[in-house]
Amino acid sequence: EVQLVESGGGLEQPGGSLRLSCEASGFPFSNYQMSWVRQAPGKGLEWVSCISVRGAEPYYAASVKGRFTITRDNAKNTLYLQLNSLKTEDTAMYYCATKKESYSCIGLNSWNHYMYRGQGTQVTVSS
Repeated sequence: EVQLVESGGGLEQPGGSLRLSCEASGFPFSNYQMSWVRQAPGKGLEWVSCISVRGAEPYYAASVKGRFTITRDNAKNTLYLQLNSLKTEDTAMYYCATKKESYSCIGLNSWNHYMYRGQGTQVTVSS
């Protein structure tokens, strides 16, 4: 059974930091590019970041570039997202996801582009 389990979300003040984790199982994690996407209340899915299979090539949405860092540990089957300099507009449910083979991982804003997803972890940025 494929599982992606996110953790690490919470309530943080503007300017603060959080580290999200996503533990994967049930599929060959190290063979797949992995992504983080988010969805704020009443808004559509927003692609945040993705990373190559070995972790050497990270990609970011313009809205988070320079503040968020995506990494992965293939030995632990775990994906990470470090969130720094948080803003209120970063408030959303954050999901890790595995894209379908036929797509580039960059900019995928529809669940139709993903074959696996987690249950999400809530990030709330508020003073």
